[in-house]
Amino acid sequence: MTTSADGRGYLTDERIMIRDAAREFTMAEVLPVANELDGPDGEIPMGLRAKMADMGYFGITVPEEYGGLGLGNFEYCLICEQLARGWMSVASLVARAQGGWIKSVMSEDFKREYLPKVVSGDFLNASALSEPGTGSDLASISCRAVRRGDEWVITGNKYWCTFADAADYLIVFARTSEPSGPTKRWEGISCFLIHKERGSFPAGITGQPIPKIGYFGWKTYELSFDEHRVPADQLMGEEGRAFLIMARGLEGARAHTAARAIGLAQGALEDSIDYAKERRQFGLPIGEFQAIRFKIATMATEVEAARQLLYSVCAKIDTGERCDAEASMVKYFASEMAERVTSEALQIHGGAGYTKLFPIERYWRDARLTKIFEGTSEIQQRIIADKLLGKSQVDAMIAERAFAERYGGLKEAAE
Repeated sequence: MTTSADGRGYLTDERIMIRDAAREFTMAEVLPVANELDGPDGEIPMGLRAKMADMGYFGITVPEEYGGLGLGNFEYCLICEQLARGWMSVASLVARAQGGWIKSVMSEDFKREYLPKVVSGDFLNASALSEPGTGSDLASISCRAVRRGDEWVITGNKYWCTFADAADYLIVFARTSEPSGPTKRWEGISCFLIHKERGSFPAGITGQPIPKIGYFGWKTYELSFDEHRVPADQLMGEEGRAFLIMARGLEGARAHTAARAIGLAQGALEDSIDYAKERRQFGLPIGEFQAIRFKIATMATEVEAARQLLYSVCAKIDTGERCDAEASMVKYFASEMAERVTSEALQIHGGAGYTKLFPIERYWRDARLTKIFEGTSEIQQRIIADKLLGKSQVDAMIAERAFAERYGGLKEAAE
């Protein structure tokens, strides 16, 4: 069962069909696998990946001329919400396809060769952005790429690279030149496409899995680049301007995270309703007691509020309307909501919720992560506040200090 409103203002008959098909797929194919395999050593099965490819989920936003479904961000988030209701990692695997960077910056020949492989699930990526000392402040990355003849040579470390071992290519951010000043710290960051074999790393790259408390089904890596060589034509887009290209995609990425958070919360809500009807205490189902009924009512309200905000943001993204603040709002609200709702769901399940016998603990662990990746809740609050109040002078001071500490002062750097 589902507790959401039909949202007729946004949900056309076609979108309802897409959503319902994704839900049926999730309940039949994703949820049983998640319940069985979620854990530090579990891996999303290749068989499930093949079924996802058959559904077209690796090419939701890929144009039809390359074999994709040619749909928008709205449909993408509709599908990912449903997939996350079963297993957030599966909803995240979809993001390793779609060919975002390929569609944006690569040549037409490259698109025609590789986008059909993206759609079939045979060319999936892992992104290497963060570093051991760099998370929210991505402009401060220190991994370097130096041009030597017809190659780029990359040296440095990357962190939080999920799916790095099983991916078919890596998207790696590295600094190729220094910024001109504290307000342009994004300058000089470039992006590279690195081909690799599944299950291994190419020469000059080694990886070590990071022990996590959730987001299972795949491994997350710390990567070390030791003069790894990349052909010059694998530079993605214009040298030194990758940060700006990435920033243009943040609205969709944050909507996707909101969709995943909503899916987790929906799963926790539905399971809590079922449990409240079945679990008996003092001779009655616990769903008869006001304390439980009010918890569920509040949970359902928060889930639906986040969903409707997501619909509004997705509609703006698909029409090209700028919505950076709104995308931050939905990412912030949905992820905070998901932690609250999944925690309440665990409380409703009592001691049973704190066991591996129910999927509630999985929803709870994964929901906690949505407050961190794709920009922490605090980063989203900063973006929203800047939109409402203007840029903070404190932020400018911090940027100047960071620039001065790294580059020896503004005057010396300018000289």
